[in-house]
Amino acid sequence: MTDANFPSDPLIGLLLRLLYQHYSQDIDTALRDAGFGDIRPAHANVFPFVPPEGITVSGLAELARMRKQSMAEAVEQLERMGYVERRPNPQDRRSRLVFLTERGEAVRPVTHTTAARVEKRWADLTSPDELEELRARLLRLLTELRTGS
Repeated sequence: MTDANFPSDPLIGLLLRLLYQHYSQDIDTALRDAGFGDIRPAHANVFPFVPPEGITVSGLAELARMRKQSMAEAVEQLERMGYVERRPNPQDRRSRLVFLTERGEAVRPVTHTTAARVEKRWADLTSPDELEELRARLLRLLTELRTGS
């Protein structure tokens, strides 16, 4: 990197965080422009993990790798804002499942389109092959970490 203020040998975690900040800024701008300006960064941990059949808050927290209490708070906020709803779990009367509402479902095309545009820009800045290689290596690393291999 040519920036004199940037570490000469940055840790991978720093690079991932800084890239994610660029990525999330573009997503936040697109959401705001589409009328979803009330969505906060913590809410981004919910939308990608809610399947059509619903999921428990504990399941969401596990998939997003965050504390159950933090996920419960994000779900409560999104429920008040009309993005998700909780319904009784037919398999377990003690729990409830989280579902996206119609408004919540409308968020996904905005984020997916914007994410594709960001990735296209990154591929243009590097190369499509390099970006796909990065994706494959990150996915492999994540899979190994999750399976404990």
